[in-house]
Parts: sequence; structure tokens; C-alpha cells
Amino acid sequence: MADKNLNTSVSEASILQRGTQTLRLEADAINRLADQLGTPFVEVINLILKTSGRVVLTGVGKSADVGRKIVATLNSTGSPALFVHAGDAVHGDLGVIQQGDVVICLSKSGRSAEMTALTPLLKQHGHTIVGVTGVADSPLAQQSDIVLIAGVDAEACPYDLAPTTSTAVQMALGDALAMCLMEAKGFGAEDFAKFHPGGALGRRLTVRLHDLIDPERRPSVRFDAQIQDVLLSMTAGRYGATAIVDSESNIVGIITDGDLRRALVEGNAINSKAEEIMTPKPFAIVGTELAAHAAKMIEEKGISQVIVTHENGEYTGMVHLHDLVREGITQLKTK
Repeated sequence: MADKNLNTSVSEASILQRGTQTLRLEADAINRLADQLGTPFVEVINLILKTSGRVVLTGVGKSADVGRKIVATLNSTGSPALFVHAGDAVHGDLGVIQQGDVVICLSKSGRSAEMTALTPLLKQHGHTIVGVTGVADSPLAQQSDIVLIAGVDAEACPYDLAPTTSTAVQMALGDALAMCLMEAKGFGAEDFAKFHPGGALGRRLTVRLHDLIDPERRPSVRFDAQIQDVLLSMTAGRYGATAIVDSESNIVGIITDGDLRRALVEGNAINSKAEEIMTPKPFAIVGTELAAHAAKMIEEKGISQVIVTHENGEYTGMVHLHDLVREGITQLKTK
């Protein structure tokens, strides 16, 4: 136990050195794993794609924590998965693993007592075992149908004790499995939205522009309107802009706060008509587009609002940057 009376102040240099060393050790280990990824990895992907069951992750200790995270990633990307603790499995929970399930066993050493007890039972029940271990001749590797070697030279822990580099490698391998399965299954953004309906992520994947427009606020003036009418329209609309339409109500331009300021600086505002200071051919998006797409366009174009239309080009309203921020679809950037 550490002496509580010791001075716990640590220099900035030593903190950065340890932090940098940890990240580099883990990055190097993941890079080595990427270099050695080969046929067994492909076999695991094809095995899971062909199975009628689920992907079951099991492990003990920190490997169990990694297994839970991999299960969460698989479930959210279209591959049904569940976690069973290896210790619980040999004490009554083995029955949750069904015929057709692929069982992925995580163990750095491949020699833990729980895993050594579990794998023969899995074999007896006819389950396919994928062993993820750092030791090629371990009991887990010997019992596995397919072995993925995820070994490390050393943990980032200065005493080579706390699982750090090894769990980072396991996690990265799990992500690689999930992404390959996701792509092979053609799991796209719309599928992702079904699995993530709540929170900011869900809104980014489901909210469309027509969900954000206020039909009672649709500021517009004719192209020959006077500046006073432009100001009244912008004030009523509260978008910092108004659409400019022609005699047939087609959108021909937009006037923003910035356009007005520039006209005032140039001395052209007071006696001008809308068409003289408007920005022609304004950026517009169909209301069925995702609001997240509008957020991206707003950022790329450096604008504050977008005009929203029907598929036929009819003007339906505006969406301002603040509407997107309010919905959690984007964030205001601060300098």
C-alpha cells in the first residue's frame, strides 16, 4: 500500500512521458496485430456470416470487460451478440448459449481456470470456439476451432501487471470484427438509425429538415420589395434572413443580415430594392434530407441558415443553425 504521507506532486515532464509511452506501446501493439492479421481472421468473419445463431463473447477479469464492449458494438452494428461470464457459464449459465452460436473466448494467457474449465464443455455441446489469446500453445488455443493471436510484448503498466496493452489489442480486434461484419452485411446509416433512436446520435440519424421548419414562419418578399419590407420580413421570421421570390413565387435569392450590413457599408441600402442586394441562387435543401446533412453544409459553406423546399422546389420554410444546435445535431463552434 502506498504511503499516504509521500509527496504526490509529479512533474509535468514525467506525466507526459508516461502518458506518451502508454499510448505508443498500445499503438505499436495494435499495428503489429494489423500486420499479422491473416486467414484465421477471414475464417472467423465467414463463420459468423454463415451461422444461424449469435456471437457469444466470454472471458474473465478485464477480458470480460472487453467482451461486454465488443458485444455492445456488434449489437449496434447489426450482428446479434451476448456476453456470458466464463465463471458464470460453468456455474449454470451455459444453457444460454444455443446451437448455432459462435463462441469467442477472450483470454490473454489462455490458461485461466474458468476458461480451461469452460472450453471442454463448449466442445461437448458442439459449439464452435474462436480463441482470442496471446499464447499460441495455451489450453484455450488447443481447444479452439479458430485461433486469433492477440499477443503483446509487455503491458503499458510499469510493472507489467495491469492489463492495458493487451486489452487495447483485444478491443481493437473486436472493432475490426464488427466493422467487417457490418460491411459484409450491408449495414448502412438507415439500419444504424433503427438501432440508435435515442439521444443526440439518434437525432442525427433520424431528424429531417421538414421536422424542424416552423410553417408559421416562412419569411419572403418579392424581388422588387423595398428595404423596409425586407427588414420587416426578416424581423418577423427571426432567421436572420428572408427569401426573395419572383412573381411566380419561385425562389430567386436570399437576403441575410450580412447582405444588409454590406449594403449599408457601401451606401446602397436605403433606396435599393431586394433584387439589388440579394444573394442570387441561394443554397436550398429538400425537406426530406437529414438535418445532419444541412448541418454539414452550413459548416462547409459558412452560412447560418438554409432554405427548405418540397421536392417540386416549392418554398416551405427555413432552418437556422440554432435550430440544429437545439436538437443536438450540431454544436456551435467557439474561438
